[in-house]
Amino acid sequence: MTRQRVILLLIVGLVTTGTTTIAEAQGEAGMFGNTPSRNMVSDATGVPDSWDPQTGANILWTQPVGSQAYGGPTVGNGKVYVGTNNEGVRNPDYDGDKGVLMAFDATTGEFVWQMVHDKLSAGRVNDWPLQGVCSTAFVDGDRVWYVSNQAHVVCLDANGLANGNDGPFTGETGTGPTDGDILWSYDMIGELDVFPHNLATGSPLIIGDMLYTVTSNGVDEGHVNIPSPFSPHMIALDKNTGELIWENTDVGEGILHGSWTNPAYAEINGTGQIVVAGANGIIYGLNAATGETMWTFDCNPRDAEWILGGRGTRNNILATPVIYNNRVYVGVGQDPEHGEAPGHFYAIDATGTGDVTDTHKVWSRDGEDFYRTMSTAAIADGVLYISSLSGFLHALDPDTGEEFWTYDAFAAVWGSPFVVDGKVMLGDEDGDIAVLRAGKEMELLGEINMGASVYSTPVVRDGVMYLLTRNRLWAVRTGAQSDPIGN
Repeated sequence: MTRQRVILLLIVGLVTTGTTTIAEAQGEAGMFGNTPSRNMVSDATGVPDSWDPQTGANILWTQPVGSQAYGGPTVGNGKVYVGTNNEGVRNPDYDGDKGVLMAFDATTGEFVWQMVHDKLSAGRVNDWPLQGVCSTAFVDGDRVWYVSNQAHVVCLDANGLANGNDGPFTGETGTGPTDGDILWSYDMIGELDVFPHNLATGSPLIIGDMLYTVTSNGVDEGHVNIPSPFSPHMIALDKNTGELIWENTDVGEGILHGSWTNPAYAEINGTGQIVVAGANGIIYGLNAATGETMWTFDCNPRDAEWILGGRGTRNNILATPVIYNNRVYVGVGQDPEHGEAPGHFYAIDATGTGDVTDTHKVWSRDGEDFYRTMSTAAIADGVLYISSLSGFLHALDPDTGEEFWTYDAFAAVWGSPFVVDGKVMLGDEDGDIAVLRAGKEMELLGEINMGASVYSTPVVRDGVMYLLTRNRLWAVRTGAQSDPIGN
């Protein structure tokens, strides 16, 4: 196995909803997806369609992170947060392989603080080497929430220890002003007996005072047995205290691989729904207040079969679902190590109850028309953009699934298409970011090579676009000029 066994996950989801939700009232909160509907769209303007990492043109600043970075970026409280490993050492007192959440000043790029986590003793079966923190943080005001590599849901002071130790903890990894300050921590392994397969990766979603996250519960190292089949795949905690409010265990013994995706939220028919992909390839619509399952939709054909190593026709769901106009949009996929293969992408009516697999499919693209994906959709101005692991970016009609155009990146895509300022941006494993004009006709505006693989999705705040590559964080702004890399 390779490092790809772990990372499958997480690199999918961002902004705007066709349904008004509580989420919009959260305004400046930063999260994986920008708003809880997870639609990968921003209403920001003035974002450039070109920049040059070599000359520094339109580059505000750049900073190295670890050697592998998959968590974030998220912006809030004047800082940019990323999850990474400890290879980009910021403090020589922290030796070896660890999980790290880093905070940088959003304007200057100055390193502010980091929270460092030891690795789990079980090793790669629960905490894959060098993957670090793969969760994208949720930031609101002076609080930061994320899931650590130790499968702890963690709440931090956004100012770190620079303003003193504000929580009940005195055992943080470090005690200096550039160290993180834990306010509370919920141990999902210790409290719920979950068994994260390869890594805990969930990116928390907060609505009101409730925090929602998947648990990453999965199979054992041999990919045969399920060590904790009765542990939850989805939980809700009190965001202020970390107290468990509810758990959902409906996936049970149906786990195929692991629970690595993220929940989405919208109010549908007057009820708040958490929509989440189960580790069995089924989408769940949960009552946000109670965790009760309201509806399910199997994203695989009835006769699909799971075969170890991804050789069968049944697929996991690694993408984060998008909720738009009372519909859920999501595609199926597998660990990138399992390779490319035909998949499915669905538009699902989210207003039903019970098993709605045979009654609430609005449309789908199947087989050779759509390949396995880890990406989350972007829907804007009558066009749905969705990419596949194979590197194809499809522009579709969100009402019918009709294809307007397809762009081929000629490289694997782990992240998601991002729509901003009339443009669609898509990063790939070769390190290129393709910039296309948004709309029903394809027009490539350019490709920018970032010097390292782009596994995550951009985010824009206050006129600045933040890009995370495998080993470096970039801030892009129209008219900015920074020194070339290496100077």
